[in-house]
Amino acid sequence: MNFTSINPFNGSRIGNYKKHNEADVLRIINKAQQTFDSWRKVSVKERAALISAVGDALRKNTEKYARMITQEMGKPIAESRAEIKKCAWVCDYYSDHAEKLLAEETIKTEASWSFVRHDAIGCVLAIMPWNFPFWQVFRFAAPALAAGNTALLKHAPNVFGCATYISDAFRDAGIPDGVFQNLFIDTDAIGGVIADKSVKAVTLTGSERAGSAVAALAGKHLKKTVLELGGSNAFIVLEDANIADAVRIAVTSRMQNAGQSCIAAKRFLVVEQVYDDFVAGFISEVKKLKSGDPMNETTQLGPLARIDLANQLQRQVQESVKAGAELLLGGNQQGCFYEPTVLGNVTPGMPAFDEETFGPLAPMIKVRDAAEAIKFSEMSRYGLGVTLFTQNKNNAMAMAEEFTDGACFVNELVKSDPRLPFGGTKSSGYGRELSRDGMMEFVNRKTVYIK
Repeated sequence: MNFTSINPFNGSRIGNYKKHNEADVLRIINKAQQTFDSWRKVSVKERAALISAVGDALRKNTEKYARMITQEMGKPIAESRAEIKKCAWVCDYYSDHAEKLLAEETIKTEASWSFVRHDAIGCVLAIMPWNFPFWQVFRFAAPALAAGNTALLKHAPNVFGCATYISDAFRDAGIPDGVFQNLFIDTDAIGGVIADKSVKAVTLTGSERAGSAVAALAGKHLKKTVLELGGSNAFIVLEDANIADAVRIAVTSRMQNAGQSCIAAKRFLVVEQVYDDFVAGFISEVKKLKSGDPMNETTQLGPLARIDLANQLQRQVQESVKAGAELLLGGNQQGCFYEPTVLGNVTPGMPAFDEETFGPLAPMIKVRDAAEAIKFSEMSRYGLGVTLFTQNKNNAMAMAEEFTDGACFVNELVKSDPRLPFGGTKSSGYGRELSRDGMMEFVNRKTVYIK
């Protein structure tokens, strides 16, 4: 059996990828373990230099890799190029900082010498999604490999072409064979990989359901996990906000990647004094967006990655309207394309409020004040991030303490940055990626005590 990659824009077949059988999987895992024994002994400085070379390989092949992203999941080509550049950035970050981040920490005790080492743990399985097919991988792989681990990537089947190019980038940079390998397997084969004694940890970015299943499997075998799952981020606009800035950033936050982002703004909580102005401005800007062929340089909105995703969004819109939401813009589906859609009068109990919406849908929720905005923001089982627009920084600092999400961005959209820890709470998962925290997730913080 082969996996087939299909272009969501025109339905054409991009490539076929041979499924790994049980013998293939065992061979790949064994190679990862054998390579780990030597890779972990390579100096941090040398590993960092190789990670830097991976960044160079990405820049050299930006156009080639970006085209594969766009062909496989429909992202506008300009956004695909930006994704590759961001991956090079995360390689630069860990190349520049790996030695400092992994340095021994001396702790004064009664011992002659006591310190903490940061040792690689072994082979880490990464289960990654299709929406940012390069970035999701590199924000895990750059720190994990720089720390001396090896990696197995089980990517989403619709982006196996991207997975192949990612492994090419590591190979072209001089990373030894076996440090980074792909697993072309079905979901039902993941359990066997997690159970293998050579696999020491699992990181997953994906749905709440997938995270729960993987966590249960990993827990059964006492394997470390990091989960970055769904999100229903609140975008809060207070009465003293700069409305023009709020509108501009709100449109970007909701509509980039056709809304297919876990950290996209998904619930717009706007105080009643500025609600009408914000909604009118948002609709005006959304109407200017150009949909079409994602390979076209001027396209700003491409198709959703699969037809089932567009169907799911259509259900959420229709059920919300049936429950009393007002259709202010859009609401039409044509194959994988979904028209940018704005719903007004959205309230708790509607799919547009309660569920994660993965597409270009903007639910507008009117709130009385900041207190009700916090209340509504917290009325979600997810907890990835909150955007807050206000010109009162003291008020913003006070409100930031009230949110239980993993991030709060004031006057800016929620985004991932190699310099900052990234991750969620509640049903958005646990653990952190990026920054020092992301590197520490897959090391053994070993205490050494010498007297």
